[in-house]
Amino acid sequence: MIEARHLRVLRAVAATGSFSAAARELGCTQPAVSQQMKALEASAGTPLLIRTGRETRLTQAGEVLVRHASGILAGLTAAEEEVAAIAGLRAGRVRLVSFPSGSSTLVPSALAALRAAHPGTRVSLVEAEPPRSVEMLRDGDCDIALAFRYGAATAEEWDDLVVRPLLIDRLVGLVPEGHRLAESGTVDIRDLAEESWIAGCPRCRRQLVDVCEESGFTPRIDFATDDYPAVIGLVGAGLGVAVLPELAIASVRPKGARTVTVEPAVEREIVALTLPDLARVPAVAATLDQLAGAAARN
Repeated sequence: MIEARHLRVLRAVAATGSFSAAARELGCTQPAVSQQMKALEASAGTPLLIRTGRETRLTQAGEVLVRHASGILAGLTAAEEEVAAIAGLRAGRVRLVSFPSGSSTLVPSALAALRAAHPGTRVSLVEAEPPRSVEMLRDGDCDIALAFRYGAATAEEWDDLVVRPLLIDRLVGLVPEGHRLAESGTVDIRDLAEESWIAGCPRCRRQLVDVCEESGFTPRIDFATDDYPAVIGLVGAGLGVAVLPELAIASVRPKGARTVTVEPAVEREIVALTLPDLARVPAVAATLDQLAGAAARN
């Protein structure tokens, strides 16, 4: 295998015409230059230099190697500089995937802070709910997945990932302004057993059904949508009640609807996920830090 350090020595010998002059240019000894040239010729499998008295000439193979050496060394230098820029957060790219309510609340603040601190780092954003977002991370389609889970029962599904806890997001009730419980501070979910329900994303929908069934009833879901503003709009129009994460409500003005605290409390854990190797990439680590900072400010 031809090594870059040997190419640098060969180029110096070709430029100066002797081992001693090349040694002075490179800041090393003449025996060191001779040793590296022998190693390079052994790697190439053919002589590269012809020494006749005080003159050192390139063989045809040596001329070919010198001709390519400049491009190889220039490319290597460019690669080293680019890697150093990424390591120093002067450059870099992070692919982030987030669920919608995280995209509208945590992500903007985090990315604004990241840009201010490291303007050379670029972040792309796409939206997906877990578990799809987690699949994208494992498949190599993103570097960080902003995700959530209800309870600790599913904790093992992330055992192979680096989990950065961000915050606990409580679900709150949402009822029309004229609803009989609109002025209540706290509502037992059983008091909503006979209501028409509006459900959110599939995972939140399953959680709603589980909680209601644990409280002794099955919710009558008349409307279901992944769009949180649509859920709020339907509630505001008097078409039913809902439970939504506080993050979802934080980004939308609930016109025509009131929020109430629902018991028993239902909480979801918001986390940022990445792969162990990616966690050591400076741009990914910086983005994780800024997401944690945004959660602390929330």
